[in-house]
Amino acid sequence: MIRTFRWLFRIFTGLVILGLAALAVGYWFLSRSLPDYSEDFTLEGLSAPVEIVRNSNDVPHIFGQTDEDVFRALGFAHAQDRLWQMTLMRRTAQGRLSEIFGSRTVATDAMMRRLDLYGLAQQSVSAQDDVTQRALRAYAQGVNDWIRQVNEKARGRGAPQFFLFSNEIAAWQPADSIAILKLLALQMTSKASEEVLRARMSLILPDDRLHDILPDDPGQAVMALPRYSDLVPDVGPDYDPIRVADDPLSPFKARAFAGASNAWAASPARSTAGGSLLANDPHLPFSAPTIWYLARLQLRSGGVIGGTIPGLPLILSGRSDGLGWGLTTAYVDDQDLHLEQVNPDQTDEYRTPDGWKPFRTERSIIQIKDAAPETVTLRWTDNGPVLPASQWDVGTITPPGHVMSLSWTGLSGADTSMTAALHLMMSATVADAIEAGRRFVAPAQNLMLADRDGIAMQTVGAVPLRNAAMQAQARMPTPGWDPLNRWAGTAPYEDNPRDVAPPSGILGNTNNKTVDRPFPNHVSFDWGDTQRIRRWLTLMDAREVHTRESFIEAQQDTVSPTMREILPLMGADLWFTGEPAPDGTPERLRQRALEMLANWNGEMNEHMPEPLIAEAWLVAVQDRLIRDELGPMADEFARADPVFLDRVFRNTDGAGVWCDVVQSAPVETCSEIVKESLDAALIWLSEKYGKNLESWRWGDAHQATHDDPVLGSLPMLRYLVNIRQSTSGGDDTLNRGVTKGYGRDPFQNVHGAGYRGVYDFADPDSSVFITSTGQSGHPLSRFYDDQGGLWRRGEYIPMSLDPALARAAAVGITHLTPAP
Repeated sequence: MIRTFRWLFRIFTGLVILGLAALAVGYWFLSRSLPDYSEDFTLEGLSAPVEIVRNSNDVPHIFGQTDEDVFRALGFAHAQDRLWQMTLMRRTAQGRLSEIFGSRTVATDAMMRRLDLYGLAQQSVSAQDDVTQRALRAYAQGVNDWIRQVNEKARGRGAPQFFLFSNEIAAWQPADSIAILKLLALQMTSKASEEVLRARMSLILPDDRLHDILPDDPGQAVMALPRYSDLVPDVGPDYDPIRVADDPLSPFKARAFAGASNAWAASPARSTAGGSLLANDPHLPFSAPTIWYLARLQLRSGGVIGGTIPGLPLILSGRSDGLGWGLTTAYVDDQDLHLEQVNPDQTDEYRTPDGWKPFRTERSIIQIKDAAPETVTLRWTDNGPVLPASQWDVGTITPPGHVMSLSWTGLSGADTSMTAALHLMMSATVADAIEAGRRFVAPAQNLMLADRDGIAMQTVGAVPLRNAAMQAQARMPTPGWDPLNRWAGTAPYEDNPRDVAPPSGILGNTNNKTVDRPFPNHVSFDWGDTQRIRRWLTLMDAREVHTRESFIEAQQDTVSPTMREILPLMGADLWFTGEPAPDGTPERLRQRALEMLANWNGEMNEHMPEPLIAEAWLVAVQDRLIRDELGPMADEFARADPVFLDRVFRNTDGAGVWCDVVQSAPVETCSEIVKESLDAALIWLSEKYGKNLESWRWGDAHQATHDDPVLGSLPMLRYLVNIRQSTSGGDDTLNRGVTKGYGRDPFQNVHGAGYRGVYDFADPDSSVFITSTGQSGHPLSRFYDDQGGLWRRGEYIPMSLDPALARAAAVGITHLTPAP
């Protein structure tokens, strides 16, 4: 027995030693890709020495003699920290994910090839001006300089992920950067999916109920629309929810996750210190690392600092010494779906205003890891690429003998958005920046600007020029052969919304409605916000003058206008009513919850139980209101819509009829629905978080999910690469954290401000910024998540252009010198 024990102990000890040795060897290999920020390099073709000073937060401050050298160094720094992220985005745009991920991504690759974003990016290179082409070539050189270092000096394949997937890294090209910008544009629009949803809902609901469930911004006057069945009589209702791939590698997200953002500015007259103020926090899906990367560039036009995206030689949101700029998604209606009739006698032809015309057809071969290649037939019409039936579920609204095509401003082979963005960050004044915005194509954005003298907001990006007689006012798919439904180019830049030096001295945008113009000059019917803008107006009106701190306070605000307005309406017949119920009964649980909510101010604080109770209640109420009529299609409305709920509980235009369950014999009242919904929500929460309401925390449910899109779902590894943080805020707060809306954890925070910046031109070096994770994409780096805790707590790091401050606490200085 003793001998057996000794041998078992020896075997166990040996296995432990072998395991530790394997971990040590693994760590050594993986750590080889951690860059040494104090290492110097000699590069061919560099015109003069360049210095990359990385401050204490690993923000590179790049100093060179020429702009081309500076952009080259930026490409070098991006590749050092985010090479895997960059190559993954490039593969996505190219439609080449399946070469390393196998069958999982074939549908994504096929769709990307149908859109041909990469081909259009290659065509667009020649459309850039000379300055931009030089910057793109220099940036690509810098990326390739680091790839060469990885290949020649065995630097851990460049990133840990390359050990699990192909380590073949193609040279970076100027077109790659343009393709990534187009990929971002694709992620920031949802107009095609909104058309599908409206068409499908019009087949299920009568007109008045359709206006309830898909409401316009309150007060907006819209002409009556035809039903989709009037446009396309051969299509019937379908109650299945719209299918969207739940895959972090897919750029096609549900419409709720299209781009969003906040930006506001104050003129010197509305600033305590007498200098303009600007705040910006763009909202995108969370990931580890975040898509944002902080950098400072010293260009001939001066120093610029702010948020970049690896793969792009741009400061997308930031400031120079005298100009600040920020971006919010403009929600321009930049996509239209068109039904294309196929010639029954010649299926390679489609109907046009001038008769039948052949599709432009190509075949594309998708290489698939561990599987045979697949050939995809790509077809285009005059209106745009033909979509597969599965994309946004367009097949459910496409009659026999037809296909669906997509018109989108991003499908341009002469896209000069890169040139516009480059000249924006080289601008010296608001007027210069507005002129630079003329060349933006996609994505359409609201450009918030501030210089030392004033502020402005300009919508940039192409806006389709539509016929006033277009069917359905571009809100649903229309016959593509009717000339009334086809685009006639894009509207003049001067027609885009613009506000320069407003009398109030304050400008802001939270993706809210910016204009109230009739179709076709409407810009959009569907906007991204109806609630945050109201809270923002309250905060701005609360002060005669503002400071950097008041702008930060607004960025971090977690009070929900939705909760403040909808809860009193829903609980009108429940507050402070009924006899006290004994402990342990559903009635007592409901009374305790109502007591807590009655004393709550609507602040979505992570440490409080009230936000969790309220959010679960609203979602449960909405589901009970609509599921009896929509069936599974109710899953499309998984988040509480405050405008819909307001209409129902105020009985606007008879919307209170939603409270009656049409499939039951009794006529239910709204009071019954809200009581039953609260009980159901409390039961679900009790099963998940325990029976003590006071111990529940919103932050336990509302965790920010900064997950690695590749390794984040793998056992064990996910604990190393994923960054989860308890967070405040919600869907409708200025400090926005969009809830997931489905699955076991529907309130996870999956979309929000990955970058925040506040720029003060009374004292520019007191400006601040932050990202939601860190600079490095390497899980073993201390800069992988070092900013995450600051971000969660509402803290920032300095945004200074002073070289001495960067050098004072530098974690490393890299010298790039020309080869002799």
